Amino acid sequence: MIGLLQRVSQANVMVDSAIVAQIDLGLLVMVGIERGDGVEQTNRLLDRLLTYRVFPDSKDRMNLNIQEAGGSMILVPQFTLVADTNKGTRPGFSRAASPKLSSDLFDHLVSCGEKSTVPVFSGCFGKTMQVSLCNEGPVTFWLRVIPDSDLV
Repeated sequence: MIGLLQRVSQANVMVDSAIVAQIDLGLLVMVGIERGDGVEQTNRLLDRLLTYRVFPDSKDRMNLNIQEAGGSMILVPQFTLVADTNKGTRPGFSRAASPKLSSDLFDHLVSCGEKSTVPVFSGCFGKTMQVSLCNEGPVTFWLRVIPDSDLV
């Protein structure tokens, strides 16, 4: 499971010309779900997102996590993150989990996130979305939780 997180000063997601998620300070996270991913990877990714220290402290060092910074989070499903781009000029998606599994795991991620102390919002699985953001820093990190491993 992949989370591409971006520290933002503002972000929103639109579907059919309507805003479905909007935040100020926080994280916009694109989520890619791979074959072999399950609830364990989902829970581990959420834990990492909630505790990853990417916000500045009083000395402008990245020492605060989203909870400590008082931020919010938008989770956006993005299957293109798992694309195989190693050869050719067209991405392959054989590494992506099935749409059903991906939808279920994304819903689990959002549901668990909504139970945290951080306000969590989401894009819409399977819909065309317009994502707008102001990347603060810029700060962008690629987190990957690998099945049957503690590696990220």
